[in-house]
Amino acid sequence: MKNRWISILLALVLTVGLTACTTDRGEERSSSSETEQEPVSVSSSEPEPESEPEEQEWESGDPYPYAEPAMGSNFPVVAQLSGEAVTWGPATNMDEENRPIACLQLQEQYGDYNVNFIGPDEKRIYLTFDEGYENGNTADILDILKEKNVKAVFFVTGHYCKTNPELVQRMIDEGHIVGNHSMNHPNFTTITPEEMYEEVKELHDYVQENFDYTMFLFRYPEGVFSEQSLAVLQDAGYQTSFWSYAYNDWDQNNQPDPDTAYQKVTGALHPGAIYLLHAVSETNSEILGDFIDEARSQGYEVSVYNIPPVENPREGASASSQTESQSESQTESQSESGTEAE
Repeated sequence: MKNRWISILLALVLTVGLTACTTDRGEERSSSSETEQEPVSVSSSEPEPESEPEEQEWESGDPYPYAEPAMGSNFPVVAQLSGEAVTWGPATNMDEENRPIACLQLQEQYGDYNVNFIGPDEKRIYLTFDEGYENGNTADILDILKEKNVKAVFFVTGHYCKTNPELVQRMIDEGHIVGNHSMNHPNFTTITPEEMYEEVKELHDYVQENFDYTMFLFRYPEGVFSEQSLAVLQDAGYQTSFWSYAYNDWDQNNQPDPDTAYQKVTGALHPGAIYLLHAVSETNSEILGDFIDEARSQGYEVSVYNIPPVENPREGASASSQTESQSESQTESQSESGTEAE
């Protein structure tokens, strides 16, 4: 009897144990199944595009980001303008800020042609040098400008570029502006608009090819201009610089006394002054450093040339549109004559 009860107890223990194991395994399978079926979170949002850097606005006093000249001209439009020479000069009548009234009037009259007879009404002056030929002073002038941390404009001719390439390269390397003074230095009121354009373009291309430098600023030989010539330069995409102060410094055989010259140039200081100086002048080389110091002591900034350009307002006078129209005209003409473009 005793053995029978022992057998019954063992059977009960085994049954309970097997039931417990089955339950545990079921829970494990259920848990594993739930884990496998849990959805994987996948982001469907695309990466945000990188925002473009904000274009910094130009501030007065900084170098101006001048556009590359388009190099073209609308000769039919230009031909309708006057080719007579405009008589002008800074004269001696000044306003309350010592600015030449004649230059203010000329700026008002011709400013839409993208020309500068005088800069903005700010205590800032601009130094420009005309370079027709070399007289041994340009290197000294460059040394002084470098010492004083001043950037100037050097208007060069074709002859100057060909005979003094090392100086032109130094101007470029030291951050100065090299301006177009024409290839052969003619009077622009005695040649045709087509010849004016070639004078500008020939030097433009020469400097581009030999110095890898793009000119954008022009000065007329002798400062002689007409409304036609203003339009030719504007259509070519150039900005033209005249001046609001100059003095007799170009004759190397009759140089002004340095003290007298210093009094003249410092006495002519005015807001927006564009100084025309000739690099052949030994006097200019001698007084340049002191002049820069005096201008600064009077509160003037001796500035890089940064006068903003103006848009071309004349209908049909766009260089780019003229280039396109010329191309179309050439195509039509070639089609009619049965020739092909080279």
